[in-house]
Amino acid sequence: MKSNVASIGYGLFTLFGLFLLSGCHQYGPIGGKSGKISSHYRTATDNGPLGDTSPFLMPYNRIIDGAGQAVSFGDASVENHSLDAVLLPDKKTLVVEDRFGIAFFDVNKRKLISRWEYNKDAKLRGSMSSFSGIKAIVHHDSTYIFWGAGGGREKPNSRVMQVVWDGTRARLIRAIPFAAIAPATIALPNEVVVKEESGELILYTVLNGNNQLVKVRVRDQQVMWTVPTGVAPFGLTILGTKAYVTNWAGPVPDAANGFETAGIPWGSAYIDPKTGAMARGTVSIIDIAQGKPEREISVGLHPNAIISSPDQQFLYVANGNSDYISVINVGTQQVTDSIFVGLFNRGNGYIGSTPNALAINPQGTTLYVANGMDNALCVVELGEKASAGGKGQSSVKGYIPTQAYPAGIVLNGTELYVTNLEAIGARVTEPVDQGGQGRSLAGGLKAYNSHKQLASVSFIPVPDQQRLDAYTEKVKKLSLQFRLALTEQVPRPDITPKPVPERIGEPSVFKHVLYIIKENRTYDQVLGDMPQGDGVPELCIFGDSITPNQHQITKDYMLMDNYYVSGKSSAEGHHWASAAMVTDYTERSVRAWFRSYPHVLYDAMVYDKKGLIWNNALDHGKTVRIYGEACSCTYNKKQYNWSSLFQLRQENKPFSFTNATTISRVRPILAMNFPGCDDETISDQMRADAFINELNETAANPSADLPNLMVMSLPNDHTSGMSPGFPVPRAMVADNDLAVGRIVDAVTHSRFAASTVIFITEDDSQAGWDHVSAYRTTGYVISPYSRLQKTVHTNYNQTSVVRTMEQILGLPPMNVIDATALPMFDCFSDKPDFSFAYNAIPNRVSLTEMNASPTGLKGASLRFTNQSIRYGFHQIDRGHDDLLNRILWFTAKGKQRYPAHLAGSADDDDDDD
Repeated sequence: MKSNVASIGYGLFTLFGLFLLSGCHQYGPIGGKSGKISSHYRTATDNGPLGDTSPFLMPYNRIIDGAGQAVSFGDASVENHSLDAVLLPDKKTLVVEDRFGIAFFDVNKRKLISRWEYNKDAKLRGSMSSFSGIKAIVHHDSTYIFWGAGGGREKPNSRVMQVVWDGTRARLIRAIPFAAIAPATIALPNEVVVKEESGELILYTVLNGNNQLVKVRVRDQQVMWTVPTGVAPFGLTILGTKAYVTNWAGPVPDAANGFETAGIPWGSAYIDPKTGAMARGTVSIIDIAQGKPEREISVGLHPNAIISSPDQQFLYVANGNSDYISVINVGTQQVTDSIFVGLFNRGNGYIGSTPNALAINPQGTTLYVANGMDNALCVVELGEKASAGGKGQSSVKGYIPTQAYPAGIVLNGTELYVTNLEAIGARVTEPVDQGGQGRSLAGGLKAYNSHKQLASVSFIPVPDQQRLDAYTEKVKKLSLQFRLALTEQVPRPDITPKPVPERIGEPSVFKHVLYIIKENRTYDQVLGDMPQGDGVPELCIFGDSITPNQHQITKDYMLMDNYYVSGKSSAEGHHWASAAMVTDYTERSVRAWFRSYPHVLYDAMVYDKKGLIWNNALDHGKTVRIYGEACSCTYNKKQYNWSSLFQLRQENKPFSFTNATTISRVRPILAMNFPGCDDETISDQMRADAFINELNETAANPSADLPNLMVMSLPNDHTSGMSPGFPVPRAMVADNDLAVGRIVDAVTHSRFAASTVIFITEDDSQAGWDHVSAYRTTGYVISPYSRLQKTVHTNYNQTSVVRTMEQILGLPPMNVIDATALPMFDCFSDKPDFSFAYNAIPNRVSLTEMNASPTGLKGASLRFTNQSIRYGFHQIDRGHDDLLNRILWFTAKGKQRYPAHLAGSADDDDDDD
C-alpha cells in the first residue's frame, strides 16, 4: 500500500484569501432583497457543487476550513480514516492510528515519515484498527506502541498490536490475540493502557465485543484476569488501583426491572421507547488489584472518551449522544459537574455536536473536546466542581475549527494535534500525485467514488483568547448558525398555506408526505445522459432505456443535478436519510463495521438521542406509516427464490413473510403487508403492489385518510451483481424504476394527489461513480406544485429533504444538522398544476432476464459471476463495493475499458476477504 501525502495549510489562506476575507458573505445569509422566502436562508455555497477546493462544502450543511495545517495521507484507492493519536516520549514523533495501520509524523516538520500497515503481514491482511485507543511506553530503552484491531483472516479475529519504533520505522513485535465469547463474534479490543508493574510490561484493554476488561502480561501474553463491564465498553483510564471504563451502551440490562430494552449486536441495552436510542450510559469502576468490579456511575448517553486531570482528582467523560462532559470526583466517586459543550447552546434542546475525544492542559484548568459533528474543538475553562484549581462555574471559552469530524486530540506544549476522522470527505481519485490532485478523464472531468478518501491530521497552535474568539465566530459561520434564528421564528396567524411554509408551524398546502428511500446510485450512473443537467453520458450505465420513469419524472417535474447524499454507505445512509445525522457509534464504525452493518437500523446504538423523522412526527400529533424501513423481513428462504416469488406475483398468489423491528414505537405503524428492505430476493413490484393496494383501499373509503408521513424503502436498484438466480443488474434497476413509476402514477391519480408531495432519494452513492462528487445522487420531488419542468441547480442534500418534510408537517428540527439545512424552496411553485397526473412508463428491458450460472462461462464473465457468489452481492452491502462497481460497468459496457479513476487495482478484490 502506498502513501500519498498532501499538505493543506497556511498556504491556502493566500490562495483563498478573498473567500475568507468575505466570509460573512460566503457563510452567512446573502438574500433579503428579492422578497422570496428562500432568500433569507441563502448562502453563496447554495449555488455551486460540493467541489474539491478549500474551503470544502460537506454534504450536510457544514463547511470545512480548519485552523492550522492539515496533512493528508493514505492510499487513495481506499477509504481512509484517522481515529486517534499518541505523542511518543521523544516529544517529536506523533503516531496516528488510522483504519489500515499507524502513521508516524515529525511534529516539527509536520510531515509523514513512516507508515505501518496490516496488509504487509499475510496473517493480518484485512484487519482494521478499532474505534480508538493508542498508547506508547518506553520499556528497557525501547519505544513500544500498542493499539487494538479486529478482522483479518486468522482466528481469533481480535488483537492488540505491539510494534517497536526505532526512530525510522516500526516493526511488529506481537499481535496479542483475544477470542470472542459467544454470542459475540469478535472480542474487539479498544482503549488500551500499558504499565510497568514489578518489572513486567502489563496491558489492560477493554473488549468491546465481550463486555470485559482484561489484564495481560505482555511477555508471554498470559491473561491474568478478566472482569465484566457494562455493554460495549469503550474508554479506559487507570488511577492507582482503580480502572474506569466507559460503557457505550450503558449497564447490562436486568430483565426483572421491566424497563424496555432493544437488540444490539450480541445482547441488548436499555432504550428510550419513544426513539429507540440508548437510555443510559455508565462508567464502571474496577479494582485492578483484586480484578473485581466495584460499581457503576451513571453519566450521559454514549459515553466514549475518558481522561483524568493531571492531579488525578477528577475524571472527564465525553457523552457522544448527549453533548455534554460528565465530571467525576475521584475521591467521592460522584458526578460533580455536567458541562454542555454543544455549539448550538441556545436553550433550544438541539443535540448533535457529538463530543468524542478529550485532552487537558498540564495545569488541569483547560479541557479540549473534539466535537465531531461541529468539525471543531470546544475549549472549556474548568470550574471549581471540575478542577482543583478552578474557580466558579465551568464555561465554554470558544471553538477551534478543524477538518471534518475531529476524533483524537494530543496537546503538546503550545500545539494541538487533531486526527480528523472524515478529513475533507471522499474527494480523491486514483492515482493521487504529491499535490493531491487526481488525473482527469477525457475533457478534464474527474470521477469520484465514495470509498476513495484520504485521512488527515491537523497541527494547530493553541490560540490566545483573541484568536479563539475569531475562531469561534468562524466555526459558527462554517456551521451556518444563522439559520437557527429562521428555524425558531414564531408562526404568524392568518398566513396563506404554501407548499413549504416560511416558518415552522405555518400552514402547508400538503397534508401528506411520501418519502421513498432507494439504494446506492449516483447521478451520473442514472441521469448522466440527461442533456438538461450536468452529466457525463459515458459514465451513465442505467440511462433512459432502463430507467424511463425516473427520466420522465425529471421532465414532467424537475431535474435536480446538484443533490447529494450525506454519508458514504447504507449503514450511514439510512440514518442520514431518516434522522439527518449519525451518532458517534456510526462514525467510529465507518468502513470497519465490526459490530454491525445497520442499513436497516436494527442496531439500537445507531439511533441518536432525538430519534428519527417518524418519532418526530408522532411526537407532534401526526399520523405515520412505515413501509419496509427500519425493519427486517423473514420468510422461508429454502422455499422461495427470486423467480418463484416473482411467479407467485404473476399468479396472484400470497407470499408469507414477517416484518420485525427493534423499536416498539415503530411496530404499530409498520406496514406488515409490505416486505422489508433487507433482501433483494423480493421484487420491488411486490412492494409497489402492497403500497398501491393499501392506497386504493384508503381512497375507496370516503371517511379514510392517508397518514401524514409515509416512509418507504425501495431497495432493488442496488442490484445483485452477477449472482446466479437473480436478474441481471439492468433488470433489477428497471424493476425499481417501474415500481417508482407505478407508485407515482397511483398517488397522482388518487383523490389525495392535490394534498400529497413525494420525495425520493438514494440512501447513499457507494455503488457508483460521479464526475462532480462522490456524494452526488438522484433526487426527485413530485407534487402539483412541483411541475417546474426545468433544472434546479441549488445545492441540496438529504438533510434538506428531512428539513423540508419537517417544514411541511410543522415539525421542529431534531438536531443541529437539520436545524441548519436549507429547505427545498426552489422545488416548488405557488401555482399548482392540478390537471396533470403521471402515467407510469412500462419497462423497456425485461425484468426477468437472469444472470447466468458459472457453467459454460469464460473470462471476465466467469470471474465476475464467481465473485458475485463469493461476496454475496444478493445481500445488500456485503462489502467489496469497488468490485461490484466494476461488475456493473462490465454488464453495461462489456469490454469497454473501465476508467482507472473509479476503482482500485483490478486484482485487489481477488484475494481480499
